Amino acid sequence: MEIFIVYWVIAVLLFVIGIIQIIVKAARDQPVKPGLKLVIAAVIMVVIGAGACAVILSNLNIGH
Repeated sequence: MEIFIVYWVIAVLLFVIGIIQIIVKAARDQPVKPGLKLVIAAVIMVVIGAGACAVILSNLNIGH
């Protein structure tokens, strides 16, 4: 169960760091591509994690 918490914390951290990078680099007129990559990775992690949670929760009621 702890692995799920770590997974979600990492996804949130990637998203926040990516947003901060985008804001800072945009303000300095630098390329924002690294920040965008972090945000995209975080969104992909959220989609995969939500799908995994849905599968796990749907399987909980099958045995009953």
